[in-house]
Amino acid sequence: MANNHGFIRVATAIPNVKISDCQYNSERIKNLIIEADKKEVQIICFPELCITAYTCADLFYQKQLLIAAEESLGNLLQATKDMDITFIVGLPKVQSNRLFNIAVVCQKGKILGAVPKTYIPNYNEFYEKRWFSSAKDILDCEINLCGQDVPFGTNLLFGDDNCRFAIEICEDLWLPQAPSNQHALAGAQVIFNLSASDEVIGKNAYLKQMILQQSAKLVVGYVYASAGFGESSTDLVFAGNGLIAENGSFIAQSERFKFEEQLIIGEIDIDKLDADRLKNSAYYVGSDDLNDDYTTVPLKLADKNFDKLTRKIHPTPFVPPIEGMKERCNEIFSIQVGGLATRLYHTGIKHAVIGISGGLDSTLALLVCVKTFDKLGISRKNIIGITMPGFGTTGRTYNNSIKMMQELGITIKEVDIKPACIQHFKDIEHDINNTDVTYENAQARQRTYILMDYANKANGLVVGTGDLSELALGWATYNGDHMSMYGVNASIPKTLVRYLVKYAAEYEMDEVARNTLLDVVDTPISPELLPADKDGNIAQKTEDHVGPYILHDFFLYYTLRLGYTPSKIFYLASQAMEGQFDKPTILKWMRTFYRRFFYQQFKRSCMPDGPKIGSVCLSPRGDWRMPSDASFAVWSAELDKIEKSL
Repeated sequence: MANNHGFIRVATAIPNVKISDCQYNSERIKNLIIEADKKEVQIICFPELCITAYTCADLFYQKQLLIAAEESLGNLLQATKDMDITFIVGLPKVQSNRLFNIAVVCQKGKILGAVPKTYIPNYNEFYEKRWFSSAKDILDCEINLCGQDVPFGTNLLFGDDNCRFAIEICEDLWLPQAPSNQHALAGAQVIFNLSASDEVIGKNAYLKQMILQQSAKLVVGYVYASAGFGESSTDLVFAGNGLIAENGSFIAQSERFKFEEQLIIGEIDIDKLDADRLKNSAYYVGSDDLNDDYTTVPLKLADKNFDKLTRKIHPTPFVPPIEGMKERCNEIFSIQVGGLATRLYHTGIKHAVIGISGGLDSTLALLVCVKTFDKLGISRKNIIGITMPGFGTTGRTYNNSIKMMQELGITIKEVDIKPACIQHFKDIEHDINNTDVTYENAQARQRTYILMDYANKANGLVVGTGDLSELALGWATYNGDHMSMYGVNASIPKTLVRYLVKYAAEYEMDEVARNTLLDVVDTPISPELLPADKDGNIAQKTEDHVGPYILHDFFLYYTLRLGYTPSKIFYLASQAMEGQFDKPTILKWMRTFYRRFFYQQFKRSCMPDGPKIGSVCLSPRGDWRMPSDASFAVWSAELDKIEKSL
């Protein structure tokens, strides 16, 4: 049995049609079903009334058309009876002297259920209410189609414990009581919409916003298929819109106004939807008020095996897309500034003390301080930047720290920590030539000691520089750089820090400061606690020891944000990092991530206050509550299984 890690592969299909030519239309539909099946699609959805075409108008009154539509559906069932793929098509159907616009769900030659349209439009050029009755007018919850008696109604879910989906038709989405609202509360994780939406100026943008909003509000996958080429253009034009959305984001989209048929394929992450619903205890409030008792029609999705997803898995899930980068970075800075400003205002403190190393984290924290003091109308001279060269400080980082403080106009202090550390090594009887963890941590604690005491002297606030990635890995000296009076970077992962500093350089600073900041962006990440190499360059590179931050941030996002298993995260990482890291390397650093994440919780249990920025935060006061002595044996065992499969 295939393990697709909680994904289902769906498709929205836009066939070319001929009005009222059911045989031609069903042939086009059949060919797209066959094509989708070859591409491992599990569920394919077609537009509204696709068997007859949507714009038949008064031809819907013709019995011959209704007979031909049902016969064509029967032909589709016969042609696909040996296929596992599930398909959803639309056609007109009479029940009790009422004509309904219905969607039928079919698999292996069987019709599993039929869903009628609820809201029938009566306001546009195509006056649909002239022909069709609403789902509210049905008299029987069963209907006969192609000789099969099948469930009939809007209160149908299809699937099993792995995935349940439901259907609404076109106009149903546009009105306040959309059937999909009820479907989601009843347990549907995916909504399919068979549509025939005509084009007018601005409508497409509104439609896309509505689909994104509905998929986000309901925490569902939303698959939309709308009529295209071949529909009547007497008064209206249909563009052939195929959209696949997942919880507020588009997975795949068709090309509008294309004359050729289209098959748009994408995977919906059911695990992601379930995780978001699970965390939101308010999601199902009101489900007791469902208007209908829902029936789940058993349906087992085809056991397809897709080793590689069609959707792109971004290697940096914390980093916003390029097109929205500037706006997002500005918003992040605003949150950081708002948090620090509130703390300063509340305490009445007008000085900030910050350790400046010339690295990314302290640079970002300094920029936040500068923007905060500017906003509060406090002189930048009240920001006291202290650079504290130690045994591993290089000329590059030292010079950058001095230049940056000068260019930003803050107060500069320099304290050489080497003499104090040498004395400290004597006090604790530590050999200075032994560059072990004691050698490193003594320097980190010495720096924190200086910052705290200088803050007391200046009646100031020590602003922490440590970031989210370091907190996750415990890459901080306990009661050293681990501690501050307010940590402005506590919710910023390392991969995002670099983009924020680059944003500030490009959009917030003059040319002189810009060059210094861009050099900081290009500097290797290092605590600089071990001596430099013979050429005076950084010898201690963090990522050589703990692993690449791009991997750790990827693991962190999917572990905390969505609670994925190691095997699923490995599956995603293998695709996201293809060409950058091989699978054994990814697995190696996954082990490091889980081990450090569990063993270093004690540092997070007493971390300082800091502003929450995104959906992943490790504050023990609200976002991440975990025992410091929790075991990661279950996760380690899963990693062992992955290793055996390589």
